[in-house]
Amino acid sequence: MRYKVMAIILARGGSTGLPGKNIRAIAGKPLLAYTIELAKKSKHINRVIVATDSSEIKKIAENFGAEAPFARP
Repeated sequence: MRYKVMAIILARGGSTGLPGKNIRAIAGKPLLAYTIELAKKSKHINRVIVATDSSEIKKIAENFGAEAPFARP
């Protein structure tokens, strides 16, 4: 039997330690992109959702194949 597993990635827009860390480019891609790509490669995960309060993070998530269906407060 194959289970349906959803990965939820929490990505805040306002980091105090390192502002904008989720959208900063590392080796040519935003940090968030690496997390999304690894979740999508997993044979156990059927759906990848990013929960964020940032419209910029939402766009990046969607560009890398994740869903960002709502904005969190």
